Amino acid sequence: MNRAEFILTTAIILFVAFAMGWFANWLVHRFTRVRQSDVADLDRMSQELHEAEETRDQAITYLQQREAELSNQLTQTEAELSAAMDGLRDARREAEELRSYLQQD
Repeated sequence: MNRAEFILTTAIILFVAFAMGWFANWLVHRFTRVRQSDVADLDRMSQELHEAEETRDQAITYLQQREAELSNQLTQTEAELSAAMDGLRDARREAEELRSYLQQD
């Protein structure tokens, strides 16, 4: 192999390496490029996610308030029931005392 053939072979190898590198770079940029519509879709989805999280937080707050109200009403109802049962027990005892008093006479 003389000097001219060596230079030509080296030039071809370097050109092929350059072409392969350029093609690989083109492929990488082609597949990793983000289109403007994709960015707009991501912005829209992030906004919708944010709104959904706010709605969820509002629902959780409402449910906690409602649960507290219902627990308060239940406590009040149980207290009223207990008072009514005590009053009924006292009334029955008093009625029984009156019956036994009337039967003694």
